[in-house]
Amino acid sequence: MGAGMHGVEATRRITALPDPPAVLVLTTYSTDADILAAVEAGATGYLLKDAPPEDLAAAIHATARGETVLAPPVAARLLGRVRAGRPTLSPREAEILQLLAEGLPNRQISKRLFISEATVKTHLVHIYDKLGVDSRTSAVAAGLAAGIVRPADR
Repeated sequence: MGAGMHGVEATRRITALPDPPAVLVLTTYSTDADILAAVEAGATGYLLKDAPPEDLAAAIHATARGETVLAPPVAARLLGRVRAGRPTLSPREAEILQLLAEGLPNRQISKRLFISEATVKTHLVHIYDKLGVDSRTSAVAAGLAAGIVRPADR
């Protein structure tokens, strides 16, 4: 997609167009953070790349009709999240937690996201509170266990 462009940003830009087309995300990522970010950016559907070709074709047609399409594992994750009352991080908090999982210090996170280090620290306080942890390591571990972030080695 080009330097600095990712699926969520592309979705956001597409859905911001006048009379935008429906967006069906086709991805390998199925963490809560990835799913929520895509949906919040305007995606109408979210399908995993291991979907059978006939499911992909059906999803494309359903999305074009304006229907919402979720891969069964994605729908299960979302339902499980609602039922379990898992902590809900804002998209920015999830993004910061993902960067923590990748090992970035506050200064690099602030530069990457174009925010101040103080703002990063404020987000971390909120993340720690929502996850019930008191350290960066614990936050990343809780985020991985809850499916909020994906492992950094992907």
